Amino acid sequence: MTPTTVVTPQARARPAASRLRTTWLVARAVGVVRLVIPLLAYTLCLGSLELGLLATAQAQTVPKSLEGGGTDAAMRVRKNHWTVSVVGGQLSGTYMTFANELAHVLDDGDNLRVIPIVTYGAASNLDDLLYLRQVDVAVTQSDVFEYFLTQRKIPDLERKVNYIVRLPVSEMHVLANTDIKKIEDLRGKKVSFGPAGSASSLTGAIVFQRLGVQVEQVLYDNPTALQKLKTGELAALVRVIGKPIDFFSKIPANSGLHFVPIPFSKIFADYYALGELTSREYPTLVPDGQSVDTIAVPAVLAVYNWSKGNDRYRRVARFVEALFTKWNRFLEPPRHPKWRDVNLAATVPGWTRWSVADEMLRRLRQKETADAAVTAKEFAAFLKSKGSAAANLAPEQRAALFREFLLWREMRGTIQR
Repeated sequence: MTPTTVVTPQARARPAASRLRTTWLVARAVGVVRLVIPLLAYTLCLGSLELGLLATAQAQTVPKSLEGGGTDAAMRVRKNHWTVSVVGGQLSGTYMTFANELAHVLDDGDNLRVIPIVTYGAASNLDDLLYLRQVDVAVTQSDVFEYFLTQRKIPDLERKVNYIVRLPVSEMHVLANTDIKKIEDLRGKKVSFGPAGSASSLTGAIVFQRLGVQVEQVLYDNPTALQKLKTGELAALVRVIGKPIDFFSKIPANSGLHFVPIPFSKIFADYYALGELTSREYPTLVPDGQSVDTIAVPAVLAVYNWSKGNDRYRRVARFVEALFTKWNRFLEPPRHPKWRDVNLAATVPGWTRWSVADEMLRRLRQKETADAAVTAKEFAAFLKSKGSAAANLAPEQRAALFREFLLWREMRGTIQR
């Protein structure tokens, strides 16, 4: 007799539970696979991205100035070895533009680094050159030097401070309401001469003093002065700065403001020159086709007269050599157009040219003389090629032929290159 198998409810549940567990395990495995595949793809993509970024980074060149140079002590020596500081002036002024462009043109990495410094202006720059640590070169003015010599009575000033080159003149701008027709109309009125230490705070005061016009002098920064001039709190503001400058050119037409003329006379013949402000430079302040007479003062690139063998002498000597060697770069756009007014050989009355600048000027003259001799020889050959008739030309005809020769020589040089 075949035994009877009793199937309990628990036994019946086991296959179902087993099937459920198997299904769950499969689902879990599928889920893990589904999760792993995106993660694997993401990892692969990330790896590719990292490789791409690494390749890109390796393709770029880090600026040499940012590369490591060894120990802190070595880096400190490297960064300071050929550094020269130039004090310029107020941030919006022409003198600060000069200082910035000196830095741009003469920069040669670790071989020469020029650091321009924003200051109060030309008057205080001479103080900075004399007394502020690490200042080697300054943009200042010839009348500032005279003031320090005669009024401040700085001992041995002529020996301590020399000049490198004479810079272009800076014009005196006197801006006032149109009811002020001449300087004398400002007598007893409130006039801002710019912040203390600026060129106008000294030159402006000297000019008004020489003209015998006593005003109530205040020393506002220029934006504040302009605002107070518009509201009538000031009768005029004075700035001594190389033209043109945006501060004035941006004043809109019909503002009720204009430049007050300053007539030149013999009382200014010692340090000043005749200047003018024209409608071409300031179309909203000067009537079309007209100009306004004013006083101009020569600017100077001054240097402290370090003794030979001094470390600071060595640095500034390299600065001066680079200045003369790269001078033509200052004459090209986008440099300030006033660089083109500089005559490297121009002297500054009462000042001594620094010995290194004097030597560089001598070398430059020798080169010009040699170049002129070569040019004369080439021109003689050119005339000979034109025949004997060229020897009897009138001066204006000879000049025209010389221009033709220069063009011919330039074309010849291009072909040879």
